[in-house]
Amino acid sequence: MIILKSQRDALLLPLQSVSGIVEKRHTLPILSNVLLEKKGDALTLIATDIEIQITTQSEQVGGDGDGAVTVAARKLQDILRSLPESSEITLDLEDKRLLVKAGRSRFSLQTLPADDFPRMVIAEGEEKTLAVTQKEFRYLIGKTQYAMAAQDVRYYLNGLMLMVDGQELRCVATDGHRLAYNSMAIEADLPRQEMILPRKTVLELNRLLTDSDEPLQITVGANQIRFAFGHTVLVSKLIDGKFPDYERVIPAQLDNHMTVNRQILHSAMSRVAILTNDKFRGVRVILDANVLKIVAANAEQEEAQEEIEVQYSGAPLDVGFNVTYLLDVFNNLSGDEIEWNFNDANSSALITVPGNDRFKYVVMPMRI
Repeated sequence: MIILKSQRDALLLPLQSVSGIVEKRHTLPILSNVLLEKKGDALTLIATDIEIQITTQSEQVGGDGDGAVTVAARKLQDILRSLPESSEITLDLEDKRLLVKAGRSRFSLQTLPADDFPRMVIAEGEEKTLAVTQKEFRYLIGKTQYAMAAQDVRYYLNGLMLMVDGQELRCVATDGHRLAYNSMAIEADLPRQEMILPRKTVLELNRLLTDSDEPLQITVGANQIRFAFGHTVLVSKLIDGKFPDYERVIPAQLDNHMTVNRQILHSAMSRVAILTNDKFRGVRVILDANVLKIVAANAEQEEAQEEIEVQYSGAPLDVGFNVTYLLDVFNNLSGDEIEWNFNDANSSALITVPGNDRFKYVVMPMRI
């Protein structure tokens, strides 16, 4: 029998940290469960989907006895969330059932043995460790993750490439139609190494990390990566594959340069996008001296056109793009201005932020 007493949030907050990776439907029922392990006044919670494992701790629990059990993560989370914030929660294990009690509320949940829970083996061996702040790393992945592929048969694109190289940490994502690149300086001096983080790992990190100067320790192994921050440790397998050579994708020489207010361009592009073809989402970007026209049309012969002032003195241009790829980058940048660089209507365009040489976004044109 486990008897655990805790304030609602001392149990709910760590549970929310780990349960994001729990799948609703799984071939192994125990993978829908969270492992609760109590020792003294500390409660450890672990969730896994075999590829990723998240462990976190709460040290604000009381009650008699130690022990471990697994219970449905989403059900327990929904129950706790539905109870008043000030609730005191009691968990009792009786005859393979976990009894959740709060005030006059009673819930009886099915459990599975803790011994059957498939913990990931933490690989030991040659490891590289680097320390950054949570804010820095969240910014790094936040500026690139939207360019990851979702369900591409080229499995290595369904993730984000992280590279350590000397005193620099680089981050690259691409789905074959666009590429986002961002980098930051690190205090370590490490040999060059590439690793591909699974899409789900990246999304979880973005959810769990905070915009704070709290430390984040990253430990890289041969086929595994570990992120430790606060009371939480996330371990993930790496994707085994060869990521495209991003340096060949980023254009080295571009002749035409446009500078424009990001918010004005974003608003205009969003309005024009309303009348794009649902399938192809194409817009025409027409450039002339200090003027940008954005035009869209659809199968119903409806048309949208926006005209905005820009800084541009290059050759006249008329080029098509998928508007979703443009809105993604505008949504994820924060500067007042962006620089949009072109060669011609058949070449990739490069979007950068003036004064920031660490961020680059490449987008392929499309025929409209």
